[in-house]
Amino acid sequence: FRENLLNPRRKCKIEAEGSIIIIKFCVSHLDDVTVSGSNWITENNDRHTLSQTTKIARKLYCGYEQQTLSKREQAEEESLLAAIQWPKPPDDKITFAQSTDPAHSDFVIVKPSALFKVGDQLEVLVRMKDFQGKPKQYGGDYLQARIHSPLLKAGAVGRVLDCHNGFYKVFFTLLWPGEVKVSVSLVHPSEAIQVLLRLREERPDRVYFKSSFKSGRFSETTECNVCLPGDLPVCNFTDLYTGEPWFCYKPRKLSCASRISHAKGGYQKGLLTQEESLFFQSDVNIKRPIFPSGPDSVIVKPKAFTAEDPNVSPSGYYYQDQWRPRTHRIHHFNESDDITKCLQGKVIHLFGDSTVRQWFEYLTAFVPDLVEFNLGSPKNVGPFMSVDLKHNILLKFRCHGPPIRFTTVFSSELRYIANELNGIVGGRNTVIAITVWSHFSTFPVEVYIRRLRNIRRSVIQLLDRSPKTVIVIRTANVQELGPEVSLFNSDWYSFQLDSVMRKMFSGIAVHFVDAWEMSLAHYLPHNLHPKEVIVKNQINTFLSYVCPLQT
Repeated sequence: FRENLLNPRRKCKIEAEGSIIIIKFCVSHLDDVTVSGSNWITENNDRHTLSQTTKIARKLYCGYEQQTLSKREQAEEESLLAAIQWPKPPDDKITFAQSTDPAHSDFVIVKPSALFKVGDQLEVLVRMKDFQGKPKQYGGDYLQARIHSPLLKAGAVGRVLDCHNGFYKVFFTLLWPGEVKVSVSLVHPSEAIQVLLRLREERPDRVYFKSSFKSGRFSETTECNVCLPGDLPVCNFTDLYTGEPWFCYKPRKLSCASRISHAKGGYQKGLLTQEESLFFQSDVNIKRPIFPSGPDSVIVKPKAFTAEDPNVSPSGYYYQDQWRPRTHRIHHFNESDDITKCLQGKVIHLFGDSTVRQWFEYLTAFVPDLVEFNLGSPKNVGPFMSVDLKHNILLKFRCHGPPIRFTTVFSSELRYIANELNGIVGGRNTVIAITVWSHFSTFPVEVYIRRLRNIRRSVIQLLDRSPKTVIVIRTANVQELGPEVSLFNSDWYSFQLDSVMRKMFSGIAVHFVDAWEMSLAHYLPHNLHPKEVIVKNQINTFLSYVCPLQT
């Protein structure tokens, strides 16, 4: 039974037990084969068109439409887009009253009185209802789930299976003994997901950017983006090496070569209809808890020996506020001298957004001999550099190329990660950390795939010439969501991009810091920039790849 349920290639069935009904066609939010192209397999193994998979009519947006892909790249892109397709409601005109209501919904623990031991699987059934209290008949809601023991400061995430009929199954691996509580939240109802999909495809300009142009006494500012609608003259700042597109409207009097800076312009308003806005209410249907119908916890007994299976979710868990990965041993760098010893003689490059800039800030503050060198860079933007001359340590941070929603970045400092990697010699004393996700959430996924493909190519080339280089990728993380933030930086957008990134870098000799699970499993409120205790655990994981424990 469990094997069939965990394998989305097979039929999925739960036998009726008490008040629990039969569930069929369970599909994992996290599995490669959630949707196979435009088809799925029914219980009788007949192939049917997946009519409940969203396909949005896309407006021509030249920043990604005009790229030329090889057959291999085209096949990969189609596979990636198919893997993240999301179920949609059967009717486009679902009213708010018919949408998912977390307050009416509930969950039950399957066999809550069973004898559980560490290493066992815990199964939870989630039942969705609308605001009228009627059972939902279709899936597509985005849920987040975790188990936790507050007194032990322990936590881990669950794996969600969408059964396409208003029911969801959540699987947890029990990883510590004691009383273990279950928490389930509705991040967005399926009806809101359709709005987010529409915005991603139809309004990729909903975050807009600007550049300043200056020559002598004259200065002008114009709007910029991956591509600009309309027929006004544009400056083409497409990168010559990576082909990454970027355009600005041409100044009326100045030349394109006079550009001096890049900055976030702002956020478009009035994106939703009055009915759509009802799907995005903070205390109603955005990140709201779903409460249990019955017990919300189980008692877990110790087990003498538990063999870890690296292919089983989750990737790790918290215990006493310390992250414990399940795939490798971790060293907790509690003293600054431990970090200094690990990084002695090394050059550390941090590339990406503000969430990896947190690593730079943490290390610079925690290690006394690491002193920031004043490069005169704008605050929070960079580039930044810290140096420990005594121990020969160089720590650097640089933001990724546009789109980047920072205040003001000098044009000369707009660098693409792929190009920067091509300029690094590499070797055993070179460490690289990369994170790219948040600033791409408003664009069609093809824009993100293109960026990762360029970075991946440079990573592979670097590892070919210098295989001892340590390369670490920091994943996305969850964050606090409100009605406006959801339209630009929803966890659902981040989850989709993170799924694409993991697939694209699978099988490559890079390491992952699973910031997603580390932020979702923790008891602290979600935050775009996680608090220090979470950053510390990320750093411990990162440095454990740089200086692995001797076995």
